[in-house]
Amino acid sequence: MAGLTEHQPPLVIDDAINNNDDDDHDHKCNNSENNCSSSSSLDKGVGGDKDMAPVSGSSIHRSASRPQLDLSGAAIQGNFEERDPTILLPNQSDDISHLALDIGGSLIKLVYFSRHEDRLINNRRLKSIKERFGLLTGNRRSYPILGGRLHFVKFETHKMNECVDFIHSKQLHRGGMDSHGWRSEVPDNDNAVIKATGGGAYRFSDLFKEKLGVSIDKEDEMNCLVAGANFLLKAIRHEAFTHMEGHKEFVQIDHNDLFPYLLVNIGSGVSMIKVDGDGKFQRVSGTNVGGGTYWGLGRLLTKCKSFDELLELSQRGDNRTIDMLVGDIYGGMDYSKIGLSASTIASSFGKTISENKELGDYRPEDISLSLLRMISYNIGQIAYLNALRFGLKRIFFGGFFIRGHAYTMDTISFAVQFWSKGDAKAMFLRHEGFLGALGAFMSYEKHGLDDLMVHQLVERFPMGAPYIGGKIHGPPLGDLNEKISWMEKFVQKGTEITAPVPMAPPGTTGLGGFEVPSSKGESLRSDASNLNVGVLHLVPTLEVFPLLADLKTYEPNTIDLLDRGELDYWFTVLSAHLPDLVDKAVASEGGTEDAKRRGDAFARAFSAHLARLMEEPAAYGKLGLANLLELREECLREFYFVDAYRSIKQRENEASLAVLPDLLLELDGMNEERRLLMLIEGVLAANIFDWGSRACVDLYHKGTIIEIYRMSRNKMHRPWRVDDFDIFKERMLGSGDTKPHPHKRALLFVDNSGADIVLGMLPLAREFLRRGTEVVLVANSLPALNDVTAMELPEIVAEAAKHCDILRRAAVAGGLLVDAMISSQDRSIDNSSSVPLMVVENGCGSPCIDLRQVSSELAAAAKDADLIILEGMGRSLHTNYNAKFKCDALKLAMVKNQRLAEKLIKGNIYDCVCRYEPAS
Repeated sequence: MAGLTEHQPPLVIDDAINNNDDDDHDHKCNNSENNCSSSSSLDKGVGGDKDMAPVSGSSIHRSASRPQLDLSGAAIQGNFEERDPTILLPNQSDDISHLALDIGGSLIKLVYFSRHEDRLINNRRLKSIKERFGLLTGNRRSYPILGGRLHFVKFETHKMNECVDFIHSKQLHRGGMDSHGWRSEVPDNDNAVIKATGGGAYRFSDLFKEKLGVSIDKEDEMNCLVAGANFLLKAIRHEAFTHMEGHKEFVQIDHNDLFPYLLVNIGSGVSMIKVDGDGKFQRVSGTNVGGGTYWGLGRLLTKCKSFDELLELSQRGDNRTIDMLVGDIYGGMDYSKIGLSASTIASSFGKTISENKELGDYRPEDISLSLLRMISYNIGQIAYLNALRFGLKRIFFGGFFIRGHAYTMDTISFAVQFWSKGDAKAMFLRHEGFLGALGAFMSYEKHGLDDLMVHQLVERFPMGAPYIGGKIHGPPLGDLNEKISWMEKFVQKGTEITAPVPMAPPGTTGLGGFEVPSSKGESLRSDASNLNVGVLHLVPTLEVFPLLADLKTYEPNTIDLLDRGELDYWFTVLSAHLPDLVDKAVASEGGTEDAKRRGDAFARAFSAHLARLMEEPAAYGKLGLANLLELREECLREFYFVDAYRSIKQRENEASLAVLPDLLLELDGMNEERRLLMLIEGVLAANIFDWGSRACVDLYHKGTIIEIYRMSRNKMHRPWRVDDFDIFKERMLGSGDTKPHPHKRALLFVDNSGADIVLGMLPLAREFLRRGTEVVLVANSLPALNDVTAMELPEIVAEAAKHCDILRRAAVAGGLLVDAMISSQDRSIDNSSSVPLMVVENGCGSPCIDLRQVSSELAAAAKDADLIILEGMGRSLHTNYNAKFKCDALKLAMVKNQRLAEKLIKGNIYDCVCRYEPAS
């Protein structure tokens, strides 16, 4: 598979396989950031009488009221030569359902949905696959699925006009923009309605009607808070986390054991809600001392103009000048008998009583910090006392008072831990401030999200950028030119404008980038208010892979980037590989000036992502290497680089297909035991062809593809580092009196283009077909490095089938050969008895794969499969090396990274893995 390069001396062809220099790795990554064990089926924000949607199954239920996309009269609007021009849909009458608001006393929280339509593809392969797997029956849609993104934005309530201008600028009240930022030409609708919750939904309803021509449909505030929290805790993996003494740790939530819990929403005031299930809750307590108190008193005492300014001020404060500490009372001593340290606050603002000072004699910084500690501590204490009252162990804190501020979270956490004596923990939510807005958004009944299956949401990593004035408000810019211009201005002006991705200084921790709190607090800082919170992508075709043995224990990533050493290492590798990747990306687009400009912007954007992660490893949730590589692919696509390795892949496919007939002839001259070994060796040998590998690049200058392939195969002396071949051989060929029992269907997860697929996996697939096993080649949905895609495979198979009757008959039976590829002689042959060779897409566009999120095609194909083969470093080592399956599984890869070899298999670069695991 394609991977990354580490600088090293050139390799000579004779020593390439045994060379121990650290080189590239063949990563495969996945989308990762959502949880797939249940779904949120929410009506009016809380669920009502609806049940949770099933996790698996080949069909997805949708409400009958969902409007269909009306394509009649569709026409291109504007310049026909323009890339991705706007398409006018004059007859579309979709209800407005892309926007929801939570208008509080202090802040407006806005969630909106930007759509993109799936492309209609009508080809023989897809029709054959859907017919064979039963995807054309039942209640599956016969119209395009509307996928898209959920975005999160906030405004101060007293700046309502800015919020209205933002909604108008993106036309959110008229259906918004498509995925490239072009405005949808939807006619005005006098009956347009948008959902909103919070007191401002009543207060500002006339303003929305006057300014935007839309009516506010008011949703109950508590309903929305609970619905939003339940949705996040079920739908988004690594949403909840603890934060103690500057250390952030994500919490894995067991959805079957989520309820009951206490939800503490800290807005202007504080509500404490006991949540017993979807739609089952009661407000059990609250306090009027909340975010509004901090802001209000802070404004009176410090003259700060905004909450963020007040929070920023606190980072330079020293509360010991104002607060009376236990040590002040006991002469610097602890009160250890009752567990109080000398630095514990005995009385907030207590020192001001005995000092003959006026307000102006105190530093505003100290006042801000003392006030923050006082309010945060008391909220934590009251929350725990309510949890104790109802016997609740889980306490989740939300609301924009927290703002990802490490000091605030640590203070709340300390209060909960102190009063519970360690029995309870405070937990926080990454989308903390948007619970009400999310709940209001989920209350729409007609946009198809009312019965959303949770594993259809995938967290992405878009490059944040401003819509006015250099301030980041959350969503990425939709227009490419605007985005590139922003990146160029950032580079030119440096600190004069806000960075496109907020970055914390060295040595900081936590979402807001704070040092471990101290009583002085001089190192605190607050950039969390500008944070681009994770954008959630709605991908309605993704499902859970049904052959996972245990979904609860499944973790695709084998490398955890919260390990600082791992993050440093991969940061260096990715940074070193970036210039070469940019060159290939620009070349794939013809090397034009526009491509060069986009390439520069991509490099800056991805570098900004890496820099932020170096300073704040938990900024995007719990990341493995797979997620980091997915981030890179997302960033490439964000700047319109569809396939950076396009020309390279085509050249390698042609070269490999030219030598395939000789290889097949060689294999056919062997007995079946020798042939099976040669096939597995061939897969491992061909996996060396990786354009992300420096060694591979050097090899290309030393010999032809077939020479390199044979050299690689000849040097694979057994035993391999991980060698289960004999066990696999016995399952395939039988042993003694035990006769072989062919597999019914094998899923072959393929990796790189060129020799990897043509000389490695296709001959292996041919062997299974020869034995009567149906074969499904599983490939990427979107390009990633030099990986082969499902769209490219049929043409490769068609070329290979010209030289092999087994492949030809199987390809015809599997619908891979269209009429133009089939000779008149083949059309007259009955292929109904041939086992089919099929291709399905995996639903992924990255070098790795997370099996919690696969295409509906793959999920359907897996139901009758009894063998899985995961090939390549990305799919079988970087992810899924430890995965357990309900069926037989074979994991094959050549290790092309020294660090991974040492950590995972305690071996060296170019070691081989042949790991066979019978059905669990």
